[in-house]
Amino acid sequence: MSQKTARAGGAGMAWALVITGVAGFMAALDNLVVTTALPSIREDLGGGLHDLEWTVSAYTLTFAVLLMFGAALGDRFGRRRLFIVGLAVFTGASAAAALAPGLDALIAARAVQGVGAAIMMPITLTLLTAAVPEAKRGMAYGIWGAVNGLAVAGGPLIGGSLTEHVSWQWIFWLNVPLGLALLPLARLRLAESYGSGARLDILGTLLASGGLFGIVYGLVRWPIDGWASTTVLGGLIAGTALLGGFARHGMRAKAPMLPMRLFRSRAFSGINAASLLMFLGMFGSIFLLSQYMQIVLGYSPTEAGLRMLPWTGMPMLVSPLAGYLSDRIGGRSVVAAGLFLQATGLAWYACVAASDATYTTQLPALVLSGIGMSLYFAPAASLVMAGVRPHEQGIASGANNALREVGGALGIAVMSSIFSARGGYASPQQFVDGLRPALWAGAAVVALAAVAALSIPGRRGAGTWGKGAPAERAEALTTA
Repeated sequence: MSQKTARAGGAGMAWALVITGVAGFMAALDNLVVTTALPSIREDLGGGLHDLEWTVSAYTLTFAVLLMFGAALGDRFGRRRLFIVGLAVFTGASAAAALAPGLDALIAARAVQGVGAAIMMPITLTLLTAAVPEAKRGMAYGIWGAVNGLAVAGGPLIGGSLTEHVSWQWIFWLNVPLGLALLPLARLRLAESYGSGARLDILGTLLASGGLFGIVYGLVRWPIDGWASTTVLGGLIAGTALLGGFARHGMRAKAPMLPMRLFRSRAFSGINAASLLMFLGMFGSIFLLSQYMQIVLGYSPTEAGLRMLPWTGMPMLVSPLAGYLSDRIGGRSVVAAGLFLQATGLAWYACVAASDATYTTQLPALVLSGIGMSLYFAPAASLVMAGVRPHEQGIASGANNALREVGGALGIAVMSSIFSARGGYASPQQFVDGLRPALWAGAAVVALAAVAALSIPGRRGAGTWGKGAPAERAEALTTA
């Protein structure tokens, strides 16, 4: 390889890392940027806890249910082209959210934001994987994970600072200049690529979307209507039936959105189970803790964001190291250790949470949670890509991101339901009474995620894609 070719390849890798990193930053930021603004949004636009849930869940739900469809669109019509489309939708919806005159309009704009993010987000990892040599992917995933970690760190802090010093609308305006800057760069600096070109799975998308919406809707309405109500039982039963139909469709259809055979791989099924459970425990906890710091402990939005940094900011420091360790010793051990630390941190927080808790009593729990979350991010991306065939990496990325977002939406719904059943907003002590059991539930779920991570094969088994027929395994090895 000539020096000129090497320089061109290095420049292409750098541009891919910058563009996909910033796009991932925007999508990840919008998962958490709203959390510290929730009390201000509630004061400005009104609404109860279930309304606040939808300002977060409307984004995570549409994001989750359309991620695999977005990956399929990119494979069929061009990944760069669909990345640009998704980025444009996301940027426009961010402006609409900033201009929303009421809570319903804000929730609708958040849902459209999720659509844009669902189109662009799974393609970011596929574009990055294609642009980076295999020997450098662990480092690239580590940097990509650190940038996403920066978004996780910056979400509560940026949201709190803008809410306190400007207005909550600016948490959405922030995406507009970033999106406008990335659009021409993506067109000029990213190479176009295609996947299998398979037919789009409309039926699978409808089954997954309807099923997930039914379950989340039932969980959100439970504290208001009760378990025995028609809306709650109907949503849960219909949602479960539709997801069952989605799984059956994935086993029988010729070209399903999510082929169920991918789950024959212990690596793929293990990391996806761990991702779902990790985000369920983590997002539900952050949703409640950001309000706890402001409503109970009396911190301003900026102060709450700053005090969350030992947890949310840790990925900026630890994720690159986690990527390096993943390359050296394998991702399974790193991910499992991280999840056990995250579970310990949540359990510790449940023990020290009180209406008059000092920050020093909370700090160890925040630090443990931050280190644990950091050890999870970069190795998880590597495990997802290693668990499938190269031509299925777009589907795998979409599936993993979808399950993360499903976990986030379910986590907010489940932990808010536990909170509402045991506590409320009437007094600081009542808030704490609801917070503690919710955090214990989050810790238990993340501990289960660690157990799921331990089911992932070690290095010797990481290169296989399930226990298919010999011809299928030979095809996989040949494709690799």
